[in-house]
Amino acid sequence: MGGKQDGDEACGKPAKYDPSFRGPIKNRSCTDIICCIFFLAFILGYIVVGIVAWVYGDPRQVLYPRNSTGAYCGVGANKDKPYLLYFNIFSCILATNIITVAENGLQCPTSQVCVSSCPEVAWTVEVSQFSQNVGEVFYTANRNFCLPGVPWDMPVIQSLQQELCPSFLLPSAPALGRCLPLLNSTLPELPGISSNTSISQGISGVLDSLNARDITVKIFEDVAQSWYWILVALAVALVLSLLFILLLRLVAGPLVLVLILGVLGVLAYGIYHCWEEYRVLRDKGASITQLGVTTNLSAYRNVQETWLAAVIVLAVLEGTLLLLLIFLRQRIRIAIALLKEASKAVGQMMSTLFYPLVTFVLLLICIVYWAMTALYLATSGQPQYVLWAPNASLPGCEKVQMNTSCNPMSQPMNSSCPGLRCVFQSYSSTGLVQRSLFNLQIYGILGLFWTLNWVLALGQCVLAGAFASFYWAFQKPQDIPTFPLSSSFIRTLRYHTGSLAFGALILSLVQIARVILEYIDNKLRGAQNPVARCIMCCFKCCLWCLEKFIKFLNRNAYIMIAIYGKNFCVSAKNAFMLLMRNIVRVVVLDKVTDLLLLFGKLLVVGGVGVLSFFFFTGRIRGLGRDFENPSLNYYWLPIMISILGAYVIASGFFSVFGMCVDTLFLCFLEDLERNDGSPDRPYYMPTSLLKILGKKNEAFPGDKKKKNK
Repeated sequence: MGGKQDGDEACGKPAKYDPSFRGPIKNRSCTDIICCIFFLAFILGYIVVGIVAWVYGDPRQVLYPRNSTGAYCGVGANKDKPYLLYFNIFSCILATNIITVAENGLQCPTSQVCVSSCPEVAWTVEVSQFSQNVGEVFYTANRNFCLPGVPWDMPVIQSLQQELCPSFLLPSAPALGRCLPLLNSTLPELPGISSNTSISQGISGVLDSLNARDITVKIFEDVAQSWYWILVALAVALVLSLLFILLLRLVAGPLVLVLILGVLGVLAYGIYHCWEEYRVLRDKGASITQLGVTTNLSAYRNVQETWLAAVIVLAVLEGTLLLLLIFLRQRIRIAIALLKEASKAVGQMMSTLFYPLVTFVLLLICIVYWAMTALYLATSGQPQYVLWAPNASLPGCEKVQMNTSCNPMSQPMNSSCPGLRCVFQSYSSTGLVQRSLFNLQIYGILGLFWTLNWVLALGQCVLAGAFASFYWAFQKPQDIPTFPLSSSFIRTLRYHTGSLAFGALILSLVQIARVILEYIDNKLRGAQNPVARCIMCCFKCCLWCLEKFIKFLNRNAYIMIAIYGKNFCVSAKNAFMLLMRNIVRVVVLDKVTDLLLLFGKLLVVGGVGVLSFFFFTGRIRGLGRDFENPSLNYYWLPIMISILGAYVIASGFFSVFGMCVDTLFLCFLEDLERNDGSPDRPYYMPTSLLKILGKKNEAFPGDKKKKNK
C-alpha cells in the first residue's frame, strides 16, 4: 500500500472535485505576462527589421537582370527592353565556373546590353564588313544589339575592339530574363571558340545550371492545361477526408480490428516466408561458418542463420502483440470509444475542420514576411562601379588603373585603351545595415521559427478549447456553446498569448539548435573521423528526441491551458502528471490513433493518386468530350500535384481529428478523477465509455437540478 501511495505521489495528486467546474473556465486572467510583453516587443523589433530591410534593400537585382552599367532591364529607362544579351556568353563558362557566375548575379566578363527581343537567327560579322560603319552593319539590318550611344559612323572594327557591339549573334530564347542560346540551332563559325562541340557543351552547361527553358515552359503549359482537373482531385480528397472522419463513429471498431488483424497477418506471413527460406538454406547446408565475416551485407541473405534470426524476431513481435491484445483489450475498447466520440464532436462542430485554413494563412504570412525581409536585407547596399576593359594587356591600357571606382553617368572616353568603360561590380558591404546584416538575418530566422511555432500553438489551443467545451457539456448538444470555436479563439488570444509564446520559444530554440548542428555536420562531413561522426550522430539523435518530447509536452500543455486558463509551466506539469498516472492508456490510445490516421491518409492519398493516374493517362473511357483528359507533355506532373495536395488536405483534416482525440482523452482522464457517478458528481463521459468501464451515472442528463449542484 505504501509503495502504491508513493507512486501516486510521484506522479502528482489526482484532480479534486470542483462543483463550480463546467468545462473551459470563462473567468480567467492573463498568463505569462512577462513572456507576452517580451514576445510583443520581439514582434515590434521584427517589424522594425522589415522596415529597415525595405528602406535599404533593392530586390530588383534578383528579380531583374542588369546590363554592364548596372541599369536594370525591364524597368525605368529600359522598360521596353526586358531581356539581357551577353555579347560573348561563352566567357561566362570559359573564364570561370558556373557556381561563381551564379554567386555574382549571373554577371560575366563580357559586355551586356538590354534588348527588347532576343536574336532569332545566327549571324557573325564578315571580314569584309570590318571597314564599314556600325549603322550600315547593325542599325540598317535591324540588329539593335549595340550598347546605347554608339555613333552611326563608328567603324565596325573599332566597335568590336572596344566591345561596343557584338561580333556574333546566336539564336536565343529568354530564360530567367536573359537571352540564352538554343541547343537545337545550327551554329556558325565563331572567332575565339575552338569548335562547335565545345560551344554545344558550353550552352548545355549554362542551360542545365539555370534550369532548361523548354522543361520549364512545358511544366507551366501542363499546369495551365490541367489546373481545373487538379482542383477536382483536391475536392475529391477533401470529401474523402471528411467522410472518413464522420464515418468513424460507425466503423471505428471494425476498422481498428481489421487493421490489427492485418498487422498480425503480415507478421504471420513474414514468419512463414522466413521459415521457408531458412528450411531451403538449411537443406543446402549454407551456413555462416562457410561465409565468414564480410562487408557485403547482401551475402548474408544466402545463409540460414540470417533467416532463422528473422523468424525469431518476427515470432517475438507476433507473440508480444498477441499478449498485448489479450491483456489490453479493455483499453483498446476505450480508445475506440474515444475515437467514435471524437467523430461525433467534429460532426457537431464542423467549423473546426476548416480552422487549418486559418493556420495555413497565418503560416503563409509568416513565411512570406520572413522571405521578403531576408531578400531585402541580402540586397541592401549601394551599387559600386569600377573601370573595366575587355583586354587590359593591350597597348594604351598600362596607365589605366583597372577596378578603381568610377561614375557610370560619365563613361570614360579614353581612346588609348580600347573598350575602357565604367561597369557595375557589386553592392557595397559597408554601412550600419550592411555591417549588421548577419545579426539581422539571425534575428529574422529566430522570428521565423518563433512565429511559426506560435501560430501552430494558437491553432492547437483554440481547437482544444472548442473540443473541451463539447466534452464538458452535460447534455449534448443542448449545453454546447453557440460559437465554441470563435469563443475559444478570442479567449486564447486575449488571455494566453504569453503562454503560447513561452512554449513556442522553447521549441524554437531546440529547432534552431538542430539546424545549427545540421549545418556544422554538412560543413565538416568530409573532415570527420568515425568517432566524430558517431558523436555528431548522437547529438543529432538527442536533439531530435528532445524536440519530439517538447512537442508532445507543449501539445498537452495547451489543452490544459485551454481548459483551466493557468500558465504554461503549471499546465505542462499538470498535463504530464495526469498522463503519467495513466501511461498505459496513453500508449494504447496514441498507437491506435496513429494506426487509424495513417490508414486514413493512405486511403485518401492512394485513392486520389489512383484516380488521377487513370484519368490523366487516358485510361478512363466513355466520359464524353467535356471530361476528356487534357493533352500533356508530362502526365505525371498533375498526378504528383494532386497527390501532394491530397496529402496536405488529409493532414489538415486529420490534425484536427487528432487534436480532438487528445483533448477528449485528457478530459476523460480528468473526468475519472474528479467524478464518481453520484448525483452530486456525475460523469460527463458518454454512455459507451461508462459501459466499458462498468460504471454508471446516477444523475440524469435532463435533471437540471442535479446538474447545477
